[in-house]
Amino acid sequence: MAQSAYIKFVDGSTLPTLSLEELKQQLLHYKEQLTLTGKQLGWDYDEAGFPYSIESKPGAENQWFYLKGTNPLYKYIIMGTGTEPDGAARSFVQVVLPDDCTHGDKAKGNEFCKYLAKLWKAELHLFNGRVMYFNPRK
Repeated sequence: MAQSAYIKFVDGSTLPTLSLEELKQQLLHYKEQLTLTGKQLGWDYDEAGFPYSIESKPGAENQWFYLKGTNPLYKYIIMGTGTEPDGAARSFVQVVLPDDCTHGDKAKGNEFCKYLAKLWKAELHLFNGRVMYFNPRK
């Protein structure tokens, strides 16, 4: 059974909403940061830190995209954006691990979710159901 994690934009988040293209750009920025870290360390760290290529299926370009693993330790992670149907109309990012994902995919999915939630000061609902709050709360 597929597992999902959600990054929810709440009061105090740096962004009220996010488009799919902005999500892709943020992941590319993350990969660029890993490349610069690798240069400082003298190691090809970007391939180890972000072992995926960003791809879309025809017809679903505006709904979701997937990260396809570039080595056998990683398969797929699916990412998309949306809005909750309740009256609050809060936006979220959904990260889905398909049934045939690997342990590496789950670890990277958690890593990406924590990075993005901390960056956006959002509320993170992890794959195991736990919630992490990065938004300022009183």
